[in-house]
Amino acid sequence: MSGSITDVEFVMRNLADNIVANETYFGELDAVVGDGDFGYSLARGFEIVIENWDSYDRSDPGVFITKIAAAVSARIGGTSGPIWGTAMLRAGVQLKEHPQIEGTDVVRALRASIEGIKARGQADLGDKTLLDALVPATDTLEAEVNAGHSGAEALAAMAVTARSAADATKPMQAMRGRAAYTGERSIGSVDAGAMAIAVLLEGLAVAWPTN
Repeated sequence: MSGSITDVEFVMRNLADNIVANETYFGELDAVVGDGDFGYSLARGFEIVIENWDSYDRSDPGVFITKIAAAVSARIGGTSGPIWGTAMLRAGVQLKEHPQIEGTDVVRALRASIEGIKARGQADLGDKTLLDALVPATDTLEAEVNAGHSGAEALAAMAVTARSAADATKPMQAMRGRAAYTGERSIGSVDAGAMAIAVLLEGLAVAWPTN
């Protein structure tokens, strides 16, 4: 499992397109216990990425991702901008000066993203956030890489894990973000951020070439 700047471009463009396409759905998920602006905020940030797609520095994969992170952070308001921007920035830093990316590099980048989200959002596993899908999905990726599986196989496995983990947030009580203010009312609905991770990984898995 290895890749280059072309693969990173494919991933980031797929994520951007799917975030914009799922604006309404993500907003509906968030509206159950939040203020419903999650889908709107993410879509506005990644619309900018799509509009300025050709202008981002592609000198190496890490630089490319950090430029996108800066654009998203500057555009998205509320809590989503800092969280998603930090996640991408931390990943980009890990991938700088890595023109050829191995599976272990992706795992390291995602681990850095997770630590950035934890620090920025003061959140952890079990707090009913996107971490509850992202962490187990990253664990699955690491297992797939260690097993020598292909990128397509790894993404498919990550998507299955993320969907199951996102569904498992339903009985949790939100401990972070605006949903936390609703207390026990947050129990009974999935976390919007966790489900977004699942949807995005599923979209990426479907689009990823199998050969």
